[in-house]
Amino acid sequence: MARPVDFYAVLGVVRDADEADIKKAYRKLAMEHHPDRNNGDKAAEEKFKEITEAYEVLRDPDKRAAYDRYGMAGLRGGGGPQSMHFDLSEALSVFMRDFGGMGGFDAFFGGGQRSQRDRHRGQDLKVALKLTLAEVATGAQKSVRVRTLDRCSVCGGSGAKPGTKIVTCGTCRGSGEVRRNAQSIFGQFLSVSPCPTCAGEGTVVESPCERCGGDGRVKAEKTIQIDVPAGVADHHYLTLRGQGAPGPRGGPPGDLIAVLDIKEDPRFERSGDDLVYDLAVSFTQAALGAEITVPTPYGESTLRLPPGTQTGTVLRVRGKGLPHIGEGGHGDLHVRVHVWTPTKLSAEQRAVLEQLAQVESAPPAEGGGRRFWDDLKRALGI
Repeated sequence: MARPVDFYAVLGVVRDADEADIKKAYRKLAMEHHPDRNNGDKAAEEKFKEITEAYEVLRDPDKRAAYDRYGMAGLRGGGGPQSMHFDLSEALSVFMRDFGGMGGFDAFFGGGQRSQRDRHRGQDLKVALKLTLAEVATGAQKSVRVRTLDRCSVCGGSGAKPGTKIVTCGTCRGSGEVRRNAQSIFGQFLSVSPCPTCAGEGTVVESPCERCGGDGRVKAEKTIQIDVPAGVADHHYLTLRGQGAPGPRGGPPGDLIAVLDIKEDPRFERSGDDLVYDLAVSFTQAALGAEITVPTPYGESTLRLPPGTQTGTVLRVRGKGLPHIGEGGHGDLHVRVHVWTPTKLSAEQRAVLEQLAQVESAPPAEGGGRRFWDDLKRALGI
């Protein structure tokens, strides 16, 4: 079995490292293992993807919180389309996004064409995904309708008019960049910049497609299926790689980011994966004991109320809380008991209670309130 990935160890930072330390560590490692510095070495390429994945998680407060709490399970959601996995193109795109303009990296390595391709990555799409507590308990498959862009069906996304071809740029001869020697007080140096004719693409569309105007994309709406793992929390999000808008003229697509919005269930309070339910019982049920039906996210469950139950007693129904995401097992349902006192009595009820008052024992003088909170803390493990 593969050992779990420790993103902090991958970047060589402590668990309480701040954003600046994480970014500094990533930049140093990325420069060391970048494919253009290692002549296509596969081991360096895999390391570059690994440190980029670690950086993308730890630099984002929400992803980092999910990782710190659930490990890789909090990011992968049990596998499926929202699993974290970087291919080389995505890893390079991340590097260029944050460090493309620092220190002339492209000029140093001569990576003009790849950098331009990465800059032509499509936009990420962000949607709010509404869930009920029942859907959180069991997991769900949701459909979202998004307004986006799609590949032009006329030109196939190339941007060129059917029957014509995209030609190599005559200015840069396909490199996507122009190089100029310049002189400074420190001596001669090489200046590299994107080609002004083709904007760094290395190709030119001489006859643009009439439908998309040469962009290679048209406006569209589409429905996307999202598999939501059981046990997710409010404001967490799922990332569907490659489900965002396509890039212009054949550029790689962005991602779809689904932010989870979980509707409160008035019956329960949520504490992590545990749920708390307030149960009102009559005096006779509390004194004599009873079997009472209580709600859970999975349907009703029977709870045995022991004789002599006091207000503030917390009873545990094991396994009826929410699933532990990616780990198996469930939290518990904690039932807080409240003995209900009637506000109106019939003559018969009053007569019975007056008879009881003559024989009942006096309540304890102190400690009731403290015992309630002690029981609650013990039940919730706090």
